[in-house]
Amino acid sequence: MKLPREVAETLFHDDADGVALLDPTGRVLRANAQFSNLAGVTQGGLAWAALPAKASSLLGALRGGRAERLAVAVAAAGRRRVLRLSVLPVPGGGGLLRVADHTHEQELEEQLGQSQRLQAVGELAGGIAHDFNNLLTAILGAADDLRARARPDDTADLDMVRKSAERGADLVRHLLAFSRQQTLQPRVVSLNDSVQETASLLQRLLGAGTTLDVQLEEPGRQVRIDPTQLSQVLTNLAVNARNAMGKGGRLTISTGHQLILQPEQRRGETVPPGRYVRLSVADTGSGIPPEVLPRIFEPFFTTRRDSGGTGLGLSTVHGIVRQSGGYMDVHSAPGQGTRFDILLPRYEDAAVWQAPATPAPAPAPARKQVSRTLLLVDDDAPIRALAERVLTRAGWNIVAATSAEDALELVELGELGPALACVISDVVMPGLDGPSLVRTLRQQQPGLPAILMSGYADAMLRQALQAEDILYLGKPFAMADLKSALGKMLADDRPDAA
Repeated sequence: MKLPREVAETLFHDDADGVALLDPTGRVLRANAQFSNLAGVTQGGLAWAALPAKASSLLGALRGGRAERLAVAVAAAGRRRVLRLSVLPVPGGGGLLRVADHTHEQELEEQLGQSQRLQAVGELAGGIAHDFNNLLTAILGAADDLRARARPDDTADLDMVRKSAERGADLVRHLLAFSRQQTLQPRVVSLNDSVQETASLLQRLLGAGTTLDVQLEEPGRQVRIDPTQLSQVLTNLAVNARNAMGKGGRLTISTGHQLILQPEQRRGETVPPGRYVRLSVADTGSGIPPEVLPRIFEPFFTTRRDSGGTGLGLSTVHGIVRQSGGYMDVHSAPGQGTRFDILLPRYEDAAVWQAPATPAPAPAPARKQVSRTLLLVDDDAPIRALAERVLTRAGWNIVAATSAEDALELVELGELGPALACVISDVVMPGLDGPSLVRTLRQQQPGLPAILMSGYADAMLRQALQAEDILYLGKPFAMADLKSALGKMLADDRPDAA
């Protein structure tokens, strides 16, 4: 069916894409307005030479009477644009050229790819953190054990070992923050009060050459976040700004509010509609080059490697914000400074957290302790050996196993005696995991005290274990922490050394 001429003309001129009718040589015979905007040509002719070299293949396809399509990147008004070009020959010679602007779609694809890469790195970081925490637990425990038995002249080296391990533990905490696996303690707080409290400590950090300007919107709004982690977010951004400003400048920390009615894309993530509180940190520094901007939240990416940059500051900030249910965006250009915008969900009806009055501690109900046998289960040999040695010296009878299956076999063989004082186990092990081991043992000994250890800092895991009356001990920890946790789980007639 042939369309009426008026309908065809309307479709031609109102098409969202650029459309042009070409003669056999590639000359534009007719074009709609959108074509001129996208291709940057007039009806006088198509400047093929102005397009990338591969676009000339379209002209060859037109002359050969075949259809072809391709994507090209062009620079216009200082911005990179991605155009999709397609040519379709028509009977009698010449053809129809269509030009579509796919810049936005290409940017979304790149942002999605970046988000997926960060997610993959985050999952890898979480796994590395688990294994690294096992190593640090063994190092810290061994250093403390040796120090307790060392001569005074020999403690300096052990102190250095311990400090190095603590620095490693701090590095792991950064990794866990980036991968959104750290344990947070969120509560409802006034954002203005939290910002003001942290800002009072930042001036010394920034130095005399930097002016700190705090602009707090009134009335203040409430958010649910871990106040300690919020302070770390501000501190990391302030340090980043100080380095960008060199000899000095102005750092502005401001709060506000924002209502989002439709889903918005920010740095490859979709911000859902809702009421948000905005926290902005802006500096007058050198700005971030456009080629660097897409990578600033990647862990270990830094442009300051020679001056001690680790590349974990901004990745840690991003991880804390996302784990707290918030979103980040950054605006920067060379020579024009940088502004980080953080959106946190707004809490309107929740009461602001206040420290509860400390009541007199109630006496803990005493459990009748008839056994001094502990079941220790961990597939990590150094941790298992160290814990066994320390707890044995503390007066406990230790039965150690390398897996949950081995531990249950010892129970069936009667190697543990009539009852256990406590089971201490790793959470993640080959085969049966720690929580499943505890549930199985409690079928035979209801109420069996249990301590589970893990290098994964999973807040949901911690809450789930607490609901089952299981004490959670995050790695790395000192052996004194293990003995303290043991004391919390057991009755007053446990061995005094524990």
